[in-house]
Amino acid sequence: MQNQLGLVLKLLLLSALLSVLIKYAGPSLSIPATATNALIIVLLPIVIMAIALLWRFQAQKQN
Repeated sequence: MQNQLGLVLKLLLLSALLSVLIKYAGPSLSIPATATNALIIVLLPIVIMAIALLWRFQAQKQN
């Protein structure tokens, strides 16, 4: 139970930090509104998750 609470608190803190970064630092970034940038923004989280899951699968397969 203690471990799960720590994980939830870490995720909450990380989420709050990301939110503050998006709110205050995001508008200063000048990212052009192109189709390529939209695809990158939409597909990047999926690619990162796929890599993380494949990495975890390979590590579990070796054990």
